[in-house]
Order: sequence, then structure tokens, then C-alpha cells
Amino acid sequence: MKGLILTAGKGTRLRPLSYTKPKPLLPVANESVISYGIEQLYDLGIREIGLVIQKGQKKLFNKHLQNYAKNNIQFHYIYQHKPKGVAHAVKQAKTFIGSDSFVLLLGDNLIEERFDLLKDAFNKKKIHGTVMVSEVTNPEDYGIAEIKNNTIINVEEKPANPKSNLAIIGAYLFTSKIFKAIDSISPSKRGEYEITDAIQWMIDHGYTLNYVQTFKPTFDVGTIDRWLEANRWILQKKPQHWDNNNLQDSIIIPPVNIGSQCHIKNSIIGPNVSIESNTTIEKCIIKNSIILKGSCLENILYEITDSVFGEKTKLIGRDLNDNTIHGVFSDDSSLIFNNNNNSSSKNKE
Repeated sequence: MKGLILTAGKGTRLRPLSYTKPKPLLPVANESVISYGIEQLYDLGIREIGLVIQKGQKKLFNKHLQNYAKNNIQFHYIYQHKPKGVAHAVKQAKTFIGSDSFVLLLGDNLIEERFDLLKDAFNKKKIHGTVMVSEVTNPEDYGIAEIKNNTIINVEEKPANPKSNLAIIGAYLFTSKIFKAIDSISPSKRGEYEITDAIQWMIDHGYTLNYVQTFKPTFDVGTIDRWLEANRWILQKKPQHWDNNNLQDSIIIPPVNIGSQCHIKNSIIGPNVSIESNTTIEKCIIKNSIILKGSCLENILYEITDSVFGEKTKLIGRDLNDNTIHGVFSDDSSLIFNNNNNSSSKNKE
């Protein structure tokens, strides 16, 4: 069995952060989104993983994933040159998959449910595909599965009138028959080859598919709000980490994760804050935020909350009255407050 992770999305709703790195490489609790999926595949015994990426992204992924070599994981890079949908991305991996079965993951999803559940359902006799579903409150935003007598009878992408609230959440297990289905479908009204259309084609042509339902949290890290929500969730599950030697006259309110070689002075950090390595923070109050590596936040008397700071962000303040900052800062951004309470900013994308 192989693994396939789709990572070629443009991440438009996460701009400007997604200008400088692919969305699956953005950190949640100081680990990239894609790392959680890779670990799930590894726990299933999968050692060959295909990554569908955009042109020009290989170096970024190579740098990030090199540590997995010690675990004997082999990564194969597959290019999707045009964004034509999930099924189109899967089709690009046809040669890599060959005749094997494979677990398919969307690279921006975080799923707490262990994939053993998916594998056990798939291993039943004559199954050609298994999908994971979860109840959602806004089914019109998802691919929705209609179930009858414990069998999937219909799937539809973002239906105007959903027939259920069971969303297909981005974890699948297929035989290579899925490629026949993808070759047989046409683009949707959105101009994309939908994986839901391929699944429906298999159902219509007598291939047996089943499903597993998870009642555990799942996150599509596709917007800033969802990214912050996922960060809160992971922080509450992971062991807390910070080096007291790098703290001076500061208060930490868990859950918090602070990377190596950070220097924090006269500040209150937390709850729900993740800070990557080589970051300096002085005289700040920060909660429910994500701070990427190499950043510097100093002398901010505003409370910083619900914010994301890109790599090497500088946020410097002086003589400000108490208030709140809420924002998203791209890599290499600078925001410097002057004594007259005006501010100047620079944003390099």
C-alpha cells in the first residue's frame, strides 16, 4: 500500500502567508500540517508516499522532509501543472501508484481519527474504496455522502440541497480502479475534475465502496480562523514545551509551545500560543496566536490576540495606550509604532 498527499493547492485564503510557502508546510503547534498526515501514514506501515506539488516547490518540500529519511520513508514528487481539481491531481499519480492500493490525503487537512479505522473497513472482501465521513453543520460547503442501509448510494460536491450532513473529509483508501473512474468523468460546473464525481461513477458502475464515520475533530486548515482553531486543538493535545532558561520575568499560561533559542522577557504568553524558533519577545501580551520563526515583537502594550506572524516579522512599539492588535503579517513584515501613536508598516511578499 502507498500513500498520496495532495499539496498543489494555491492557498488563496491564507495569503499573504501562502505566498512564501505551500499551505501544507505552514505550522500547527510548531509542526507542519503535512507532518501530521505523514505520521498517520507511517503508523499504517506505509513507506512510499507521493506528493502532488506545484512546479518550483520541490526544493521547499525537500528541505522540510529530509528528516524523514531516517525512517526509511521515500517521497516521490508528482507535478500538477494546472489546478483542475482533486481528481485531476490524483490522475497525475497514476504511474506512481501502478496497481497498488493507496491512502489519499488532502494536504491541508488535520484528522484526529487514526487511519486504522479506514484500513480495517477497506480490507473487507471486494471493496474498491473507503471514504471517511464526519457530520458537519454546513454540508453545502463539502462533498456530501448519502447513506442508505449502511451503503453509500450517492455523493455530491457542495450541493445546494444536501441530502445528508455527512461530509467526505479528505481521507480515502482506493484500489487503482479509481483511475478508470477519473478517466471517465468530465469537468464539473466549476471547471474541475471532482473526486466526488469519480466516486459516484464507481458506485454507478457496480464497484463496491464503503465508509467509516469519525466523531473526532477534523480541520481544513484553509483559512486564518481555521488555522488558529487547529493550533488551539493541537496545543491542547500535545505535551507543553518551553525552555525556562530562555524566559525572564515572564508568565506562561498553557497550552503553549515555544521553539528553541527563543528569548522572552517581561511578557505574558498564552493561552493557545505557538512560537517557532529564534524568536524574540519583550514586553508583550500574546494569546491565541501563531508566531513563525525568526520574528521579533517588542514593547507592544496592545494585547496581541487571534493573530498570525510570518517568518522574521518585526513588530516594535513605544509609548502606546492599552488596546488590542488583531492581524496577519506576512514573512519579513515590519510594523513600527511611533511615539505620536502613528505607525508605519512595510510588507514584503
